[in-house]
Amino acid sequence: MNTEIHNAYEVIKNGGIILYPTDTVWGIGCDATNAEAVAKIYDLKQRDDSKSMIVLMNGEKMMYNVFKEIPDVAWEIWELSEKATTLILDNPRNVAANIIADDKTLGVRIIKEPFCFKLLERMKRPLVSTSANISGMFAPKTFKEISPEIIKGVDYVVNLQHDKVCKNPSTIIKLSLDNQVKIIRK
Repeated sequence: MNTEIHNAYEVIKNGGIILYPTDTVWGIGCDATNAEAVAKIYDLKQRDDSKSMIVLMNGEKMMYNVFKEIPDVAWEIWELSEKATTLILDNPRNVAANIIADDKTLGVRIIKEPFCFKLLERMKRPLVSTSANISGMFAPKTFKEISPEIIKGVDYVVNLQHDKVCKNPSTIIKLSLDNQVKIIRK
């Protein structure tokens, strides 16, 4: 695993994009602070850049670097959730502008999966995470289901868990600073 973390980090550090296993589905990722790398992912996915992507983080320090204010209930949701949960929070900062939604929000998931967690420790920055598919197509549940176009379009494919059958995508909940809660995906 250490070799894969090193290889992925080197690609990301140099503005590249990777294909990697997450705690849910296979993802395409990059440094969430690098607008050019984020743009490469939008191009590869043939996705309208008005549709934001989520980022993965590994804990409180990284979260507070990106969000000045985090509703208390966010921490409770992450602690009590039995499945991977992405929260959409208000007013992100210190990330690429093209990763932030038009309503000034950003989806974020705190990750514990070992590969992603250790990669984030090395990066010291959030990692973009979007499903490994062309926009509008189904999210692949296995590595074998990922289209050749996606595999050829990334700069590095992490050589771990190629036999993994992915779980469902994460639950998505929007938490506004004014205490409004909206479930986007269960």
